[in-house]
Amino acid sequence: MASKLHQLRSKAVQASEFVAKHGSAYYKELMEKNKKYVVDPPTIEKCQELSKQLFYTRLASIPGRYEAFWEELNGVKHIWRNRNELRVEDAGVAALFGLELYAWFCVGEIVGRGFTFTGYYV
Repeated sequence: MASKLHQLRSKAVQASEFVAKHGSAYYKELMEKNKKYVVDPPTIEKCQELSKQLFYTRLASIPGRYEAFWEELNGVKHIWRNRNELRVEDAGVAALFGLELYAWFCVGEIVGRGFTFTGYYV
């Protein structure tokens, strides 16, 4: 455990040295590329206004998302009703999608347990 802590600490030192050396240049390059998105003057009031605009814009998009959800659900219902006419390729794609979802959930569980397979820390 102590050796892992020492390795982690040395990696953190290396990362902070890299950021100290290259962080300023990266920041300047990033700001230069994206200056069209920067609001002038960058004040707290302007940030609060933009935050409210984002919130209410997202809120206004709920009815459209609601309708899109029901359209997708109706499409799934239609496919389920006509499942006898389903092609093998479509069934294969659906099976692969389901398998991928299951795999992501399994990976998420493993990550959530700290990359252990039994759930116990060794």
